[in-house]
Amino acid sequence: MHSDLIIRPVTENDAPRLLEIFGPYVEHTAVSFDWEVPSPEAFIEKIHRITLLHPWLAAVKDGIVIGYAYASPFKVQAAYCWSVETSIYLDPQYQHQGVGRILYTHLEDILRRQNIVNACACIAYPHPVSIAFHKSIGYEECGHFHCSGYKLGQWQDMIWMEKALMPHPKEPQPFIPYSQLSNCFSNS
Repeated sequence: MHSDLIIRPVTENDAPRLLEIFGPYVEHTAVSFDWEVPSPEAFIEKIHRITLLHPWLAAVKDGIVIGYAYASPFKVQAAYCWSVETSIYLDPQYQHQGVGRILYTHLEDILRRQNIVNACACIAYPHPVSIAFHKSIGYEECGHFHCSGYKLGQWQDMIWMEKALMPHPKEPQPFIPYSQLSNCFSNS
C-alpha cells in the first residue's frame, strides 16, 4: 500500500517543507500551542538540538516530505531520560492513509534501540482524531489538564497519553543518544 513511501531522518534542508506542514497547525489550530510559526533558522536549530539525543523522521512520497514525527525529552532531569514526548505532523492531504502509523512504527523502533521505555503524547483536547489515532497504536490516556494553555481566543485543555515501548525493567539499560546509533534505515 505504501511501497513508494520512504522514511528517513530529517535534515536541515527539510526545514522549509517542514515549516509548510507545521505552519497551518500553528496559525489555525490548537494542535500546537505555539502562537507564531518559527523562523527557518529557529527550526533548523530545533532539528539540531533534538537529533543530538532523539530521532526526527520524515515521510517522503515522490520526493516530497508529506509528514514528520520526532521524539523530544519528556523532562530535563536525568531520571526521565528513558521517557520521551512524541510529536507528529502530516500534510492534511495525507492524513487517514496510514502514514502516521508508519512514521510512529519507525520512530518507536529507534526509541527501543535507544533503550527508551516510555513514550508520551500531549494532545489538545478535544481532538478526537488524534486521540483515536494514538489509542489505535497503543497509547492510553493518563492525564487531563484543564485550561492549561491559551490560544485562539480561549483556554485550551490538553491530555497526556502514554505508551510503554517495552516492559519496565528492574533497572533500565543505559540511554543511547540518537546521534550514536547507526544503521537505523534500510529504506533510505
